[in-house]
Amino acid sequence: MMWLIAACAEQPASVSTPPVLATPAPLTVAAAADLQFAFTDIAALYEAQTGQPVTLVFGSTGQLAQQIESGAPFDLFAAANIAFVEELRDKGLVIDDTIALYAEGRIVLAVNRAAGVTAVALDDLRNPAIQHITIANPEHAPYGVAAKEALIHAGVWEAVEPRLVYGENVRQTLQYIQTGDAQAGIVALSVADVPEITWKLIDADLHTPLRQALAVVKSSSQPDAARAFAAFINGPEGRPIMQRYGFVLPGELKE
Repeated sequence: MMWLIAACAEQPASVSTPPVLATPAPLTVAAAADLQFAFTDIAALYEAQTGQPVTLVFGSTGQLAQQIESGAPFDLFAAANIAFVEELRDKGLVIDDTIALYAEGRIVLAVNRAAGVTAVALDDLRNPAIQHITIANPEHAPYGVAAKEALIHAGVWEAVEPRLVYGENVRQTLQYIQTGDAQAGIVALSVADVPEITWKLIDADLHTPLRQALAVVKSSSQPDAARAFAAFINGPEGRPIMQRYGFVLPGELKE
């Protein structure tokens, strides 16, 4: 009997293994190119706080909208112009009650530091020494539309049009200036704080306001998660990050 008790005592205690929690499926966000820096920071903070992975797909607003129309598997669409979101709503492709303004964008005149030219006003772009000027393609990029409007209202469009180089989106436009492929151009304030360029804010009265809006895509497989991330962007965690990158926030917009 004593041997039996000792043998039982020597049996190793069973250790229960805690269940492994499944990682949530990534949330896929289609975001305008001007959001690359701001949304990268916001998504990293959101994932750190919630454990929800966020995959960001950046591009021109018009091209992203076309991808949504073609059935691209996006959960949330953050556009650089609310008109694209409203058009998708009219086609039944986004959830109507999720449409919300999240920012108003600004544009700047940017110059490559090593270009050997100076441009602090749009009229300075008349200088023939500035051989290549870049803006985003106004056919599908809202920041390109704003840039074209500003050049027209400043009275320099005809002078600069022959020297224009179009980027597919505002980030590619910035890259042209950074690499020297263009000496100057018009880009979003939100991406302008890079070492290779100097910039000057363009008067907002020279272009139609860049009222930026987001919405949950109706075909999303996780609409609740998309709503939560949208609320985070417009909430106390996301708003300071947007503001840091130069966006005017909802509640501060001029009516």
